[in-house]
Amino acid sequence: MITPQVQLFLLYVIPVLFAIVLHEVAHGYVAKLRGDHTAALLGRLSLNPIKHIDPIGTILVPAILIFTGAGFLFGWAKPVPIDWRNLKNPKKDMAWVALAGPAANLLMAIFWGIVAKIAVIIYPTFPEAGRIFLNMGYIGISVNIILMILNLIPIPPLDGSRIVTSFLPNHLAIKYNRLERWGFFILIALLIIPFNGSSLLFSIISPFMRFFMGIIGGVLNLPIL
Repeated sequence: MITPQVQLFLLYVIPVLFAIVLHEVAHGYVAKLRGDHTAALLGRLSLNPIKHIDPIGTILVPAILIFTGAGFLFGWAKPVPIDWRNLKNPKKDMAWVALAGPAANLLMAIFWGIVAKIAVIIYPTFPEAGRIFLNMGYIGISVNIILMILNLIPIPPLDGSRIVTSFLPNHLAIKYNRLERWGFFILIALLIIPFNGSSLLFSIISPFMRFFMGIIGGVLNLPIL
């Protein structure tokens, strides 16, 4: 018999893989458009998850968060290699390449919202399929919104820091990006520091989550997300 935790894990698999993989492919694709073909030459513009899976970020961390009932989910894939020196305008293009990943997550959240809407329509006729796709659609929305917001936090090496860097004078950008060695530890600290009955990280991103999920749910007339 499949336990509820395993059922939940299976519902998460497709949305999480697509969210993480397409996020990285978007970075590489925009980099290619702006002159850097590194990711394309290495075969990293593929939608094949195997080419992007990071054992810890793509499998272990999401699985732990799902099975422990953390209340939210995030993860990462192997970063797509980008050689900024090949970009047409490295400093300006860096912002567009960085923004491409979160933008892809926003588009995927909308896609999963449409999936959820279709599930609501077919539910009276096909209740079992409707239930599965409705749950998967809601998971897809939340996972992609969380990844979008998390990656826009301006902590190096997250995408938000790359966007900030593109607007800073070179001497300040160099100092700012020295934080990258501590970025992972800063995120872990934000994740484990309690605040208002949750983690400090979740407390920071939850208002933005509610905002974007509310817009998607409102436009598509979905039941409360």
